[in-house]
Amino acid sequence: MLNIVIFGAPGSGKGTQSDNLIREYGLYHISTGEVLRDHISRATKLGVIADRYISKGNLIPDDLMVSVLEDVLDSNPEKTARGVIFDGFPRTIDQAVALNDMLARRGTLLHAVIGLEVDEDQLMNRMLLRGKETGRADDNPVTIKQRLEVYHRQTCPLRDYYIAEGKYLPINGNNSIDAIFEDIKKALAPIVSK
Repeated sequence: MLNIVIFGAPGSGKGTQSDNLIREYGLYHISTGEVLRDHISRATKLGVIADRYISKGNLIPDDLMVSVLEDVLDSNPEKTARGVIFDGFPRTIDQAVALNDMLARRGTLLHAVIGLEVDEDQLMNRMLLRGKETGRADDNPVTIKQRLEVYHRQTCPLRDYYIAEGKYLPINGNNSIDAIFEDIKKALAPIVSK
């Protein structure tokens, strides 16, 4: 089993590299953004609550996110048997602690945090382009700026937390998609070979 957090600012390529990790290692991908957007589009109770936060570029409360993740894991035991990629979670140190606790209750742990490190101007350009290509409402200049501010204020401290735990694998996310993935595989090799 291999449990990974893919970590980085909005627009850093987490979804793209998650797809590569799924193909390479057979992991189950949980994108909290996708899960939440699905609930919002269906106007579920969770979706209505989540939309109040997301539409303003803010983070979902920790207890709500943990409940969502536990539901996804409990609903897909056969798909998560080889391991999970957590994309978009955790975003705070409290969420990181909750993730460790949740995995421990399931008899496993978090093995690595892949940190996609990308220059700020490239992040802006990527998200604006993505917004034009996909029509994502939250990929507009005002919301992007707010999301990056929230990321730097609330999520960036996780980098130091995971460095202290010895789980953070820094990856230069400014390179090509293929070069980034080669760097990820090299960084994971010692963990995968255990």
